[in-house]
Amino acid sequence: MAIASGHAVFAHEADIGVRGYGPDLASAFAQAALALTTAITEPAAVAAAVAVDIDCSAPDPELLLVDWLNRLIYEMATRGLVFGRFEVAIDGDRLRARAWGEPVDPPRHQPAVEAKGATFTELRVVREADGRWVAQCVVDV
Repeated sequence: MAIASGHAVFAHEADIGVRGYGPDLASAFAQAALALTTAITEPAAVAAAVAVDIDCSAPDPELLLVDWLNRLIYEMATRGLVFGRFEVAIDGDRLRARAWGEPVDPPRHQPAVEAKGATFTELRVVREADGRWVAQCVVDV
C-alpha cells in the first residue's frame, strides 16, 4: 500500500504551525518545508531558478526538523529568496538537502508573513501506526 505525502498549516495563536507527512522521514521533512512556503506564498508560484544546498545534523529527528527549517528561514532571509521545491535525504542524524526557489517578487508572490524561526512549540516527529511519518512545529512569524 502506497502512503501519500502531504503538507498543511495549522493555526497557533499569532504564529503558524507547519506539518509535513510522508512515507519516510525525508519526505515528511520536505513536506514540512513546503508547508513553510505555503504560509508565505503559493508554492506553485515559485520558480525553481536558484538551487541552495543545505547540510545540517542534530542528535534526534525533532531537533533536526527545527535545524532544517531554521536553515531554510536563514537562507530565505539572507538571500532574499522564497523556496518552492525541496529534495531531502536523511542518513542517521544528518540531513542533506537542496532547495529550489527564486528571489522574492512582492507583487507576484504577495508574501503573507515573514518567517522568523522554527520553534520547539508543538514539535513532533513521529511514525504513526499506519506507517506515515509526521514532522511538525510552530514557526514564529
